[in-house]
Amino acid sequence: MKTPAVHAPDEAAVPAARTVGTQETEAAAPAEGRPSSGLLARAALLTAVLSVAGSVLGLVRDQALARLFGAGRETDAFLVAWTVPEFAATLLIEDGLAFALVPMFSLALARRAQGTVPGDPVRALVAATLPRLALAFAAAGTLAVVAAPVLVRALAPGLPDHALAVDCTRLTATCVVSFGLAGYCSAALRAHRRFLAPAAIYVAYNTGLITAMFVLGGRWGVRSAAVGVAVGGVLMVAAQLPSLLGQLRHRKDGDGTARTTSTERDDPARPLALALFGTVLLFALCRQSQVVIERFLASGLPSGAISHLNYAQKVAQIPMTLSLMLCTVTFPVVARAVADGDTERARDRVERDVALAAGLVLLGTAMVVACAPQMIQLLFQRGAFTAADTAATAGVMRVYAVGLLGQTVVGALARSYFSAGRASWYPLGAMATGIAATAGIGAFAVGPWGVAGIAAANAAGITVTAALLLAGMGPRSVPVRVPRVLGDLGRPVPAAVGATVVGALVADRFTGPGGSPAVALAAGAAAVVGVFAVLGLALGVQGVAPALESVHRSLRPVTRRLPHGRISISFRFRLRPGSRLRRLRRPG
Repeated sequence: MKTPAVHAPDEAAVPAARTVGTQETEAAAPAEGRPSSGLLARAALLTAVLSVAGSVLGLVRDQALARLFGAGRETDAFLVAWTVPEFAATLLIEDGLAFALVPMFSLALARRAQGTVPGDPVRALVAATLPRLALAFAAAGTLAVVAAPVLVRALAPGLPDHALAVDCTRLTATCVVSFGLAGYCSAALRAHRRFLAPAAIYVAYNTGLITAMFVLGGRWGVRSAAVGVAVGGVLMVAAQLPSLLGQLRHRKDGDGTARTTSTERDDPARPLALALFGTVLLFALCRQSQVVIERFLASGLPSGAISHLNYAQKVAQIPMTLSLMLCTVTFPVVARAVADGDTERARDRVERDVALAAGLVLLGTAMVVACAPQMIQLLFQRGAFTAADTAATAGVMRVYAVGLLGQTVVGALARSYFSAGRASWYPLGAMATGIAATAGIGAFAVGPWGVAGIAAANAAGITVTAALLLAGMGPRSVPVRVPRVLGDLGRPVPAAVGATVVGALVADRFTGPGGSPAVALAAGAAAVVGVFAVLGLALGVQGVAPALESVHRSLRPVTRRLPHGRISISFRFRLRPGSRLRRLRRPG
C-alpha cells in the first residue's frame, strides 16, 4: 500500500481502477518489474466490468429459476441442495482458500524477487500444495454425494420433497472438486496480479447454469439447475487454466524446467500451513453457516419461505459484492506489503479500502431499501412468480439489507487478519459469536415475524461479528487506527438514511396501476444517488468528491447551443484533506 495519508484527496476516488493501479505499482517486486499504473488501471477496470457481468448473469439465473419453477416446493428442494455450492464458493473461492493461498503465493513471489531461495519458490509451492488439496477436494465431494440424504434431513427437516432435494444435492456436490480447483487458480493468479481470468469465472459459471436450465428444464425439471452447477464449475476451471499455466511457465531454470530443491521442501514455515488452512476454512464455514440456520428455521414455515429468503439475499448482496471487489483486488497488495515488512503501507491500504467499501455499500443499501418492490417486480414477477411472492420477497429484502454494512466490514477486515499467512483464531471466535447471536435471535423471531425475523437475526449477528473484528484489530492483524475507521464508517450513514427516504418517496410516486416498474426503479435510483452525493459531499464521505470530479472531467467541456448563442459551462473542484468540496466556480 501507499505511504501517503489515507485522506489524500487525489487517492480517495471511488473508481477501483485508479486506486488499485497505483497501489499495485508500488507493491510490485523490483526483480519482476514495476508495471505502469495505466496498465494496472485498465486491468482493474476490466475486472470490474467482468464482476458486474457475473452479477448480472447471476440475476438472470435467478430470474430463469423463478420463471421456470416459481417459488414453491420444487424450488425449495433445489435451494436446499444449493447450500452445497454456496458453501463451496465461500470456502474454496471467495474467502477460505483465498485467505490462505494468496499470502502463501505472495511470500513465494517475494522470495523469488529477492533471489534468496534456490529454484523457483512459486513452482515449489504449487508442487507441494496442489496435489494434496486436489485429493482433499475429491474426498470431500465424494463424502457429500454419499451423505446427501443425511445432509438434506439435517438442513431442512420439514422439507416436503425430500427425494428431489437429495437428487439435486448429489448433482451439485460435484462442484466441491471444480470450485476447489477454480479457487486455487484464482488465488495463484491474483497473487501474480492477474485479475482478468479470476473475474471471469462467474460469467462462465452462470452461463453454464442458465444454459442447462433452458435446455434440460423441460425434461428434468429443477434437476436441470443442479446439472448446471456441475457444468458451470468445470467452466470456471477452464476459464483460468491457460492463464495459470502461462504464469507457471514464466519462471524457469536454465534448462527450461523448474526444480524443487531440498531447501524449499524443508521450509520450516511449511508446517504452519495446516493450521492456516484450518483457521481460514473454519472461519469461512462458520460464516456460511448463517445460510444453514436461515434455511433450517424457514423449513418449518409455509412453502416458498426459503425461496423468498433466497431471492431477497441474492439481490440485496449485490451492493456488498461490488463494494468488496476493491478489497479482493487489493488483498494481494496487502499480503505483499506484509511479506515485505511494510506495515504502514498495509495499514493505509486496509483503512482506505474499508472507508471506500462502506460508502459504496451504504449507497447500495439505500437503493435496495428504497426501491425493493420495484426491483423484485422487475426482476422476478413473471411466470410462476406472483405478485404475492414479490411483496413477500421485497419485505424480507428490506430487513436483510440492514446488515449489509456489517457484511462488508467483516469481508474487508477478515482479509487483514490472514494477510500475513499465519493462523489466527480470533476471527473464528468473532464469527462464532455472531452465528450464536443469529441462531438465538432467529429462533425467537421466526414465530412472530416469519422470514422477516430470520432476516433480522442475520443482520444482527453479522453486525456483532463486525464489531468484534474491528475491536480486535492490532497485534493479531494489520494494526489499523480504530477511531479513524469508525469515523469513516459512520460518516456515510446519515447520507444513506436521507437518500433512502427520498428515493422511496420518488419510487412510490411512479408506482401504481399501469405504471412501469422500470421507470419507478430508475426514478428512485436516480433520487438515491443524487441525494447521497449531495449529503456525502457535505459530510465529507471519502470518495464522493473525487467521484464527482471524475464525472465532471469525463463530461467536460459541456457545450450547448441556445437561441442567444453558444454558452460553455464548466465546473472546477478543488479538494482539501478530508475530500470536501472547497470551491465551485461557474464562469460566464
